[in-house]
Amino acid sequence: MSVPSKGRIFVILLLAVMVADIGYLLVQRARNAVRIQNDAVYDRIPDVALVHPKPAPPTLTMTLPGTVSAWYEAPIYAQVSGYVKMWYRDYGAVVKKGDLLAEINTPRLDAEYAQAQADLKVAQAKYGLATITATRWRAMGQSQAVSGQSVSVQNANEQSAKAELEAAEHKVAQYQAMIHFKNIEAPFDGVVIARNINVGDYVGAGSGSMNANGTASELFTVADTHAMRLFVSVPETFSSLLRPGLVAKVTVPQFPNTVFEAKFLTIAKGFDPNTRTVITEFSIDNAEQKLWPGSFASVTLSAPADKGIYTIPTGALVFQEHGMQVATVDAQDTTHFHNITVGRMSDAYTEVSAGLSADDRIINNPPADLMEGGKVRSVEPEKGYLSTPAAEKEEDDE
Repeated sequence: MSVPSKGRIFVILLLAVMVADIGYLLVQRARNAVRIQNDAVYDRIPDVALVHPKPAPPTLTMTLPGTVSAWYEAPIYAQVSGYVKMWYRDYGAVVKKGDLLAEINTPRLDAEYAQAQADLKVAQAKYGLATITATRWRAMGQSQAVSGQSVSVQNANEQSAKAELEAAEHKVAQYQAMIHFKNIEAPFDGVVIARNINVGDYVGAGSGSMNANGTASELFTVADTHAMRLFVSVPETFSSLLRPGLVAKVTVPQFPNTVFEAKFLTIAKGFDPNTRTVITEFSIDNAEQKLWPGSFASVTLSAPADKGIYTIPTGALVFQEHGMQVATVDAQDTTHFHNITVGRMSDAYTEVSAGLSADDRIINNPPADLMEGGKVRSVEPEKGYLSTPAAEKEEDDE
C-alpha cells in the first residue's frame, strides 16, 4: 500500500473517533437534562418523617431536689449579758425540756438584783411608816384635833408610799425573771445540733455570743427530730399534682438504698416569681433517727395523669401567628395545619391535651417553607436520627 493511502485511512479513523465522541457527549447531555428534570420534579415534594401521637403514661412521675429539716428547730440566744460559767451539753446530746445547757456569770445583774431587793425593803419601811402616820391623823381628824387638809395630805402620802412599794416589788420580780435566764435550758425534747460557746466567752443579752468576725451567733441550736419536715420547690406546671393524700418517695445520699415515705403536709399558695416554683412541705416519720436536719433529698412524686392526653416530639411543634400548631398528613399525602392545646413540655416530648387523635400522622421537624395543602413524601428517618439521649430517656420513662 502506498503512503498516501495510509494517510487517508488515518484521517478517516480520526474523523470516526471524533464523531463517536461528539455523539457520546450529546447522549450524555440529553441524559443529564432528563435526570436534572426528574430530580427537580422529585425535589418539589419534600421528604418528611411522620410520627403518631402516643397516649401519655397513666402515672405522672417527676424527681426533684428537697431539703430535710427538723420538726422543730430553735436557735437559743442569751437573755442576759455576762460570761459563760460552764456548758453541760455538747453536739449530739439528747436533752429533755428544761435540761440545763449552760450557766452564765452575771456580776452586774446580781448587783442590780441585790439593789432592787434593798430598794424593796426601803419601800416597805416607808409604806409601813406612812400607814401608821395616816391612821393616827385620821383618828385625830375625827376628834377635830387637826384640820381636814392635814388628814388628806397624810392619806396621799400613804397612797404614794404604797405605789412606790408596788413599783419596787415589780422591779424585784423583773430581776428575778432575768436571774432565771442565767441558766440556759432546753425549750423542748430534742437533740443539740449546734454549740457555739466555750467557757469564758462573753455573751450579750438578746444577741448570743460574738464570733471571730464580731457578729452575733446563737449559743445552742436544739432540734426535735422525732419527725422531719421536707421542703420541695415544685415547678408551676406540676403544681396541680399537689393535694392532700399525695405521698412522695425520698432518698438521701447517706442511705442510697433506703426509701423513705413523705406525706403531703401543706403548700405555700403562691409562686416565687424568680423561679416559678411553689414551696411544698411534707412530713417524714423519723422514729429510728436516721434522718438529720439539713440533709439533701431526692424526692420522687407520682400522681395519676389526666386522661385524653397525648405526647408528641417537641420538634413537631409549629409556632405561628395562629398559635401552637402541628402539621398533619392525610391519606393523599397532603399537609394540613391543626391548632393544639399544649400542656407540660420537656426537651424531647410535649403533652397535648386537645386538637389531636391517635390516628393523626404528624410531621416531625416540619420544613420552614411547608405550606397548607402542600404535598409531602413520607420517608423513614436514618437510624439514630431520633435516638438522642433525651428521647431515649423519655421513652424509657414511658
